[in-house]
Amino acid sequence: MTTAQTVGTGYDVRIRRAERLSAQHAFAAEFLNFYKHVAAFQKTLHANIASSSETKSSGARPAEIRDPLDLTVLLPHFRGFLSTVKQHAPAALRQAAHQMSLLPSDSWIASLEAYRENAGKHDQQIGAFAQFLSRAFLQPYAEFRAALTPKPPVATTMRVCPLCGARPLLGVLRPEGDSGKRFLLCTFCSQEWEFRRIFCSTCGEEEEGKLPVYVAEQLPHIRVEACDTCKFFLRTVDLTKDGHAVALVDDLAAIPLTLWAHEHGYSRLQPNLLGT
Repeated sequence: MTTAQTVGTGYDVRIRRAERLSAQHAFAAEFLNFYKHVAAFQKTLHANIASSSETKSSGARPAEIRDPLDLTVLLPHFRGFLSTVKQHAPAALRQAAHQMSLLPSDSWIASLEAYRENAGKHDQQIGAFAQFLSRAFLQPYAEFRAALTPKPPVATTMRVCPLCGARPLLGVLRPEGDSGKRFLLCTFCSQEWEFRRIFCSTCGEEEEGKLPVYVAEQLPHIRVEACDTCKFFLRTVDLTKDGHAVALVDDLAAIPLTLWAHEHGYSRLQPNLLGT
């Protein structure tokens, strides 16, 4: 199986998981049904990126994750992406996509390059909807580049992605022995790196009594791992409790945990693709 086929299968897994969760959790159905269309577009875009890369690869230096975008590959697909959003998104996001579609291509390029440069590293002073458009469109591009980038050896306390320098979006607990090993999942390139269990990924707090954990009854395999020192929280998908979970997708369904965290004064360092 080729790399493109493997990743395509990965997007199919995300789509199937979104379908299952939307049937189980009515409170997240609107978000997840929209996400299915986004993921289907991303799968096609990733295949186009991979095909173009194979054509250009002979003798060329492999692109690094934060290199300037290859706009000759990406830009022809952006209007189609906006059309997908206009057809399937909630009303406010549909309007944002419509407004973006009216702008000249120079504005599209500026938005995409700004996101590529700053994603997960600096808070961007742009609206949530405008950020979604760049983020969702560039996600398969960042994932493609990351998959080709050699993984450096890392310490288990690196608070940012060792590949692209972005902050973590999620924690993931993967089965190992009789317990689970903790990984962090990158906001920008979706790669994982190993991380200590009892340790705040935002401020470095390691006193267990200052690191409360909350689990909602509706989603027992997803945890809010909060910190009473910095008042940020990280959501973690526990694959030792549900081996069918897909971290990027299950996180989209975890709306009750976001509500709990906000009610208790915790903020999320990096929101997910849909801003929750």
